[in-house]
Amino acid sequence: MNPREGALKVLYEINVNEAFSNIALNKELNNESYNLLDRNLLTELVYGVLENQIYIDHVLSQFSNFQLDKMNPYTLNLLRLGIYQLLFLDRVPSFAAVNETVNLSKKYCKKTTGFINGVLRNVQRNRNNIKMPKPEKNRIKYLSIRYSHPEWLVQLFLKHFDVNFVEELLKANNKKPDLYLRINTLKISVADCIQLLEAEGYVVEQSKIVEEAIVVKGIHNIEKTDFYKKGYIQIQDISSMLVAKALAPKEGELVMDICSAPGGKTTHIAQLMNNKGKIIARDIHEHKLKLIDRTAKRLGIHIIQTEKFSGDHLDESFIHKADKVLVDAPCSGLGIIRRKPEIKYRKEAQDITSIVELQYKILKTAAQYVKIEGTLVYSTCTINPEENDHIVQKFLEQHQNYTLVHLNNEYQDIILQEPNKATIQLYPNINGTDGFFIAKFKRIR
Repeated sequence: MNPREGALKVLYEINVNEAFSNIALNKELNNESYNLLDRNLLTELVYGVLENQIYIDHVLSQFSNFQLDKMNPYTLNLLRLGIYQLLFLDRVPSFAAVNETVNLSKKYCKKTTGFINGVLRNVQRNRNNIKMPKPEKNRIKYLSIRYSHPEWLVQLFLKHFDVNFVEELLKANNKKPDLYLRINTLKISVADCIQLLEAEGYVVEQSKIVEEAIVVKGIHNIEKTDFYKKGYIQIQDISSMLVAKALAPKEGELVMDICSAPGGKTTHIAQLMNNKGKIIARDIHEHKLKLIDRTAKRLGIHIIQTEKFSGDHLDESFIHKADKVLVDAPCSGLGIIRRKPEIKYRKEAQDITSIVELQYKILKTAAQYVKIEGTLVYSTCTINPEENDHIVQKFLEQHQNYTLVHLNNEYQDIILQEPNKATIQLYPNINGTDGFFIAKFKRIR
C-alpha cells in the first residue's frame, strides 16, 4: 500500500466519519503491510496535515477559486496532502509531491484530477509569495492561521494567558509529543525493563518525576513488541501518571475511579496498590470498560471491577465507603492537542459551558463516596482554567467538609509550578508534557 494513499484514507475517516486520529491511524497501520519508512511517512503526513490544516487551507484558498466547503472530501484532502508535502517536507521533491497526489486523484476523484494538478503546480511556483494577515492589524487571525488553531480557541487562550505565552503554547501544540511508557512493576523491575528495552535497540530515558516512567526516543512500534504483549509496559503520558501518584492509593484500600476509561490511571492505581485491595472502575460505555478489562488482564491485574455507571448519578450504596476517589473528568481536551490535533476543529466555544456543568456535577457527586479522612482527586487533560481552578474554587466554597491538599510541596522543583499554587497545572510549552490539571482534596468531616 502506498503511504500517501494510506494517509488519504485515514484523513477521510477523521474528517468525514469523525474518527479519532490515533484510532484511525492505528487501524490503517494494522490492516496493511507497510515497511518502517512507509509507516513513518504515513504518520508524518496524517499528523502534519492535521496540525497545519488551517494554514494549509489558507494557502489553498489563495490558489483556488473553488470554495473549500464545496469540494468533495477526497479532492480537499488530496490538496491538503500535496500542499503539506510542498511546504513542510523538504525531503520530498516537489515533482514527487505533485505527481503522487495527481496519480491518487485518478483513483479517488478522477473528475478533479486536472484541477488538483493545476492548484498544486500553482502553489509550487508561488510558495514564496503566500500572503498572511498582519499581526499588528489582527493578531487573533494571524495566530489562528500561522499556528492552525481556530480563532475562538486563540481568543480563549488570550483570555487567560499573555500573548507571548499563547504563541509558545500554539507552537508546542504542533510539535510531536514524546512517547512515555509506564513500567509495570507488578511483572518486572524498572531496571530490568530498561535493560530489556535497551538490549532490543531502544533509546530510553528514565523520568525524574515518576520512578516507573520512561521516555522512548526515536523510531518505535511498541505495541507490536513482546514486552508490551507480556504486560511489562503500558503507554501513558507522564502527566497522566502523576494523577495516580497524587491519589497515593495504598494496599487493601477501596478506590473508586469514576470516569475510568480507557484505564491508564486505573491500572496505575492498581500497580501502586501492589494488586491488593479493590478498585471500582466506572464508565458509561460498555466497549470502553472491556478495553480496561483487556488491559488489566495483560498487565496481570485482578483487583479492578468494571461497572457501567454514569458519574453524575449518585450510587447510594457507596456513600462514605471509599478510601480514595478519582474524578478524571470529561473535558475539552485542550491539553492533548499534540496527540489529537483534530480536537482543534471539533470543539466550539459554547461546548465549554456544558462541559463545566457536567464536570462540577460529577465532582460533587463523587465527593459523597469519600470516607472522613479520605482523599478525592480531580483531574482533567485541559489547560482551560474554567474547567480547572474555577471548578476547584466553586467546590471548596460549597463543600466546607473538604480541604485542598498542597500538591506542589512534593513536585514544585521538578515540574516548574507557581510556588504558592496548591494544584498542579502542566503545559506543553513549559513542561514538555500533555496539558494536565490535578487537584487533591481531603475530607475532614
